[in-house]
Parts: sequence; C-alpha cells; structure tokens
Amino acid sequence: MYVSHLSLHDFRSYTSADVELGPGVTAFIGRNGQGKTNLVEAIDYLSRLASHRVASDAPLVRAGADQAVVRAAVVRDGRTAVLEVEINPGRSNRARVNRSPLPRSRELVGLVRTVVFSPEDLTLVKGDPSDRRKFLDDLLVLRAPRLAGVRSDYDRILKQRNSLLKTAGAARRGSSAQEGALSTLGVWDAHLARVGGELLAERLLLVDALRPYVGKAYETVARGATRDDADITYRPSFELDGQTSRADLTEALLAEVERRRNDELDRGLSLVGPHRDELLCTLGELPVKGYASHGESWSFALALRLASYDLLRSDGDDPILILDDVFAELDSERRAQLAELVAGAEQVLVTAAVGADVPEVLTGTRYAVGGGEVVREQ
Repeated sequence: MYVSHLSLHDFRSYTSADVELGPGVTAFIGRNGQGKTNLVEAIDYLSRLASHRVASDAPLVRAGADQAVVRAAVVRDGRTAVLEVEINPGRSNRARVNRSPLPRSRELVGLVRTVVFSPEDLTLVKGDPSDRRKFLDDLLVLRAPRLAGVRSDYDRILKQRNSLLKTAGAARRGSSAQEGALSTLGVWDAHLARVGGELLAERLLLVDALRPYVGKAYETVARGATRDDADITYRPSFELDGQTSRADLTEALLAEVERRRNDELDRGLSLVGPHRDELLCTLGELPVKGYASHGESWSFALALRLASYDLLRSDGDDPILILDDVFAELDSERRAQLAELVAGAEQVLVTAAVGADVPEVLTGTRYAVGGGEVVREQ
C-alpha cells in the first residue's frame, strides 16, 4: 500500500499543493514552519480522520478559508483508489472514494493505514492515561474500521450519561432540576455497559496481540535490552476476575456502575468504563512513567510505534510509515537503528529540518519545502 499522489486545497498553510509520491522513501526537507509536516499530516488524517498534532479540525483549515480538502491516490494490490475528505469545522465532514460520496465520513477510516513517529510520541509513556487510550483506540480502528462507530457511540453515550448524572445529582440534593433524570439514567447505564463492554473486550484482545511485538521492538531499539524487559498491561477501572468475553464484560460493567451509583451522583460524572482505563507500560518491575530515563522513555515510545507497525503488517498490508521530525530528537545510535528497521517498508515518508538529519539508508526522493512550495530535488 502506498500513496502515489497527494493534493491539498486550503489545508493548513497551503492554498493548494500537488505532490507526486511513490514506493520507497520520500523526504520533505525544510526549516521549521515551512509546511513539511502539514504534508504528512494530511496523509495521516485520511487514515484516521484525526490529526497527530491537534485535537480538533479547526486548525487544519487555512486561515480565512471555510473548508479544506485532502485528496490522495492510494495504490493497493496494483489497484488505485482516490480518497478524498472535505474538512468542515463545526459541521459534518464529507468523504468520497473515486468521486462517489460515502454515507458517513468515518467509512473512509482504514482504507489507507499509517503509523506515525513524531516528537509527540513521548506522551505515550509520559503523558496522561488518555494519551495511551487514544493510542490503543486508533490502532483498533485501523485494524477493524467498524470500531470507529463503537468508539463514536461510546463517546456520545458517555456525554449524555454525564449530563444526566449532573442533573440527577442536583435533583437528589433538592434542586428543581428534572426528577425524571434518575429513572432515565438506568437506560443509559445499559447503553454504557453494552458499548463499553465491546470496546473493553477489543482493547484486551489488542493488548494481548501487541505485547510480544513491544518486547521484540524494545530489544531492537534499546542497547543491551532483552525482549523480556518491556511489557504492557491493560488495567481496567474495576476488577475483571478473569472475564474477557464481551457478554461477561458487559454484565460486569453494569454491576460495577450500579455499585458506584452514589459516588457517580455525588461527582456528577461516570467513574467506571473504558474512558477510565489505563495502559501500563513497564520496564522490568517499574512503570516507565516516573522511573525511566529520557533515553529509555524514547526507546519505549519507539517500541510502541514499531510494534503497531509490525502488528498491522501481520494483518496483510504494509502501513505507510511517517517519520515526522523524529531523527532530530534521537541520538546517532537510535537514529541508525530506527532507520535500519523501517528502510524496508513499502512507503516511508520523512520530514526533517536539514537533509543531514536523514540517515543514508533512507536515501530516496527528496522535496525541498519552503515559501509555500514543494519542489522535487534533482
């Protein structure tokens, strides 16, 4: 799988841009702020309908424009499909495949698959639990695009249930708020348990599948490490007692919600469910967060990305690898190791401030990016 052509309209800093791509390595070289990351961000956006840099769509639209368009020709098994998304902040995005509109934009997710390495990856091990949950859910959706709907449904249910908890909590304390909120809450408890149980079951399966790849990847990128050093463990918001099936998890989640009802009413928010879970990253017996050195943290973050790539690859397709300004953050040894590991991918897209930051093993097509132009070097 690879992108053969990228076209942008009012995306980020670009009024318009057209870039020819191909298999192998393509590097975009330019000073910071010239728009090189915007190019690879657009391809990643097509993969997940989300940016690896910002949480909302508004910054993706060029200042002064109402919408942005990202279009890419994607080659898979010798066949080319043109994927397109129209980004409309504050309104529904629109997606097309070969010019034909899709009923929902999220049906575009997973048609092209990317794995992004970026300086922000340190948040995978040093950031909040929400960063690691997002990592898992993004990978889930790339492997099984239908789960984009499950993820969206859960977010919607959680928002509605939190609103009801606030109202019901106020009513219980003698407020004039709707007294019917408490009775309505039971319906949303069932919705949360049903959809949350499915999401929880899928995350547990994913972590089991990903774990051996993480150990192998860490052994490769960390000097003197073994594959037994690094581990990941899924820690839910309540005890599972060995339950892993969707039906059992739904039942257990509903029972825990009912048990914590008073606490939730007091706090006015949902305290149980996948939105409260954690992915534990450990080196030996200690968590990476708070105990690992900067170098160890970087190695673990790289291992998580490499493990994602290897797991997706085991499904049958080489994902597109995006290395966004990552080499400048690494010492020479880790830089060389990472380059060797990814050089054989079907398509590798690299951004760097200076050409010297790109290891020789990743020699390929190069574009100079600056002044709003993307020019292929001879």
